[in-house]
Amino acid sequence: MISFISTAIAGVKSWLNQLQAQRLLSIALLGFLILTTNVDPGLTKQAATNKIDKMLSQDDNPDRPKTTSEWNKQAQEVKGDPGERLKRIGEQSVDAVKEFGQMYPDVAENSAKALKK
Repeated sequence: MISFISTAIAGVKSWLNQLQAQRLLSIALLGFLILTTNVDPGLTKQAATNKIDKMLSQDDNPDRPKTTSEWNKQAQEVKGDPGERLKRIGEQSVDAVKEFGQMYPDVAENSAKALKK
């Protein structure tokens, strides 16, 4: 019985040593990739900002708010009139659903292609 326990403990120690070696190897490879990859984070951030700005400027309805400050400004305009506020929210919701409906087929098609791969 003691030899069985000793064998089990030796097996667990061996497994843990292998696990630590794998962890060390993965950290070393990750560090190598990070240090050798030439990525300019400022350029990436600027490209993402430009893409978002382009998407926002493509909106067909300039009356629909796009940012939090625009939402707050519009809420202040109709602060005393809940009926007008509900009317605007309804109109903007319809516009948003239409916009999403136009975008959905492209997203579904790209997702289906990715799943096939």
